[in-house]
Amino acid sequence: MTTLAHDSATLTRDALTVLQPGFTGTSAPDWVLRRLGEGLASVGLFGRNIATPEQLGALTAQLRAERDDVLVAIDEEGGDVTRLEVRTGSSFPGNLALGAVDDPELTRAVARELGRRLAECGVNLNWAPSADVNSNPGNPVIGVRSFGAEPGLVARHTAAYIEGLQSAGVAACTKHFPGHGDTAVDSHHALPRIDAGLDTLTARELMPFRAAVAAGTKAVMSAHILLPALDPDLPATLSPAALHGLLRRPVADGGLGFDGMIVTDGMEMRAIADAYGIERGSVLAIAAGADAICVGGGLADEDTVLRLRDALVTAVIEGRLAEERLAEAAARVRALGEWTRRSGGPRAAHGVEPAAGVGLAAARRALRVTPAGTSYQPVTGPVYVAAFTPVANIAVGEETPWGVGAELARLRPGTGAATYGRQDADTLGVHGLIENMLDTAGDRRIVAVVRDVHRHPWMADALDALLTARPETVVVEMGVPQAPPAGALHIATHGAARVCGRAAAEVIVGNGAGDHPGD
Repeated sequence: MTTLAHDSATLTRDALTVLQPGFTGTSAPDWVLRRLGEGLASVGLFGRNIATPEQLGALTAQLRAERDDVLVAIDEEGGDVTRLEVRTGSSFPGNLALGAVDDPELTRAVARELGRRLAECGVNLNWAPSADVNSNPGNPVIGVRSFGAEPGLVARHTAAYIEGLQSAGVAACTKHFPGHGDTAVDSHHALPRIDAGLDTLTARELMPFRAAVAAGTKAVMSAHILLPALDPDLPATLSPAALHGLLRRPVADGGLGFDGMIVTDGMEMRAIADAYGIERGSVLAIAAGADAICVGGGLADEDTVLRLRDALVTAVIEGRLAEERLAEAAARVRALGEWTRRSGGPRAAHGVEPAAGVGLAAARRALRVTPAGTSYQPVTGPVYVAAFTPVANIAVGEETPWGVGAELARLRPGTGAATYGRQDADTLGVHGLIENMLDTAGDRRIVAVVRDVHRHPWMADALDALLTARPETVVVEMGVPQAPPAGALHIATHGAARVCGRAAAEVIVGNGAGDHPGD
């Protein structure tokens, strides 16, 4: 049994400090405020916690009144993954759009404005950017959340994003280490495996993370993925070889030399919860080198916090977790909290010049339109928008609107819209689905909106049938534009953010960017 160097109160406080829990509601529940007084140092916010910027500012002020160095974290990538604008869609395009433009100064400006808005609301830790190299175009969970498939491009934009975000006083948390891009499985549902050799991992997956460390990222988030080249048995979140051995190891010894805070991806994700349980998983993660346990996307209650706190304390008492390791982890969390106390918050936001239109400007620059030239005649009357909709992955969620229907309805009154999914194709058959669509559209031109059409055979079949029947159809691809362009006009937006839909709608109706300034 380990001989305790500290009293039980210190041990309990350290165990609370390393947790990053979530909660329900748009104000902080009493249990969160009470636990902040007992040592809890972080909370994670999700879409369910946010109604308006003013409400969010009041919530973070309520938390900070209990603890002025509290880390208030959020999953605000911009683009498809937004919490600030979960009910309207984001004012910023996501990473793939920024990578398509490939202007690091633009990426830095977008991240700086996003950071300014977060800081203005009192959020000081962003679980972003994604530094994953999307080398597998069939990836079901990364896709447009990545800057692209080329490691060098991802590396330079990861660094620019970190610099922009942190210049606004918001700590960046680069994810998902050591890289989630070459996976065909979503770790929300099962444990992905990457069988690439160490040389490939070094040249591909790790390049953006090295750039992130060099850019000064304050935090890194681990991935729940198995990489046998690093550890044949344990996923990266639980692997000493991946966290302590690779991420922490000095650069001179072949590591990344990172000395900031390591936080896990959500511990209730099935890649960890199914095989280890969240209590054992959390103990193993801290023992492996993680400093903070993210939990609360699904389990957002006090009982979860107490279970994890007690599991960590018991593991120390029973000798399964070194007390020094837990204390070191808690110290890193507090150190980041102190950095944000000095550097972040509304005061930091007031020192950053607002750039309200930068997101829309970036979305416009990210468009790839085929064919170019004068062959396409812009629509002058109402259209019919047919959105071919795949099941949303958990990171994106189903509550955030996407597409071009709302913008086209604003620009061309009388526009109609409907959503078509795989179940419709299975129930009606592809030809039945298209007949239904044509009947509803009438003589209006159809705008078909797709998302990762290359990953969904039903969607590709339906689109082909539609284009055979109506070759004048406009196609808007709002996912990864892997399939060949099709349609009388094909617009690749490189993401489904609200501003991406607006930029595409402008092209469809023939409006110049100057006709709709700002956002």
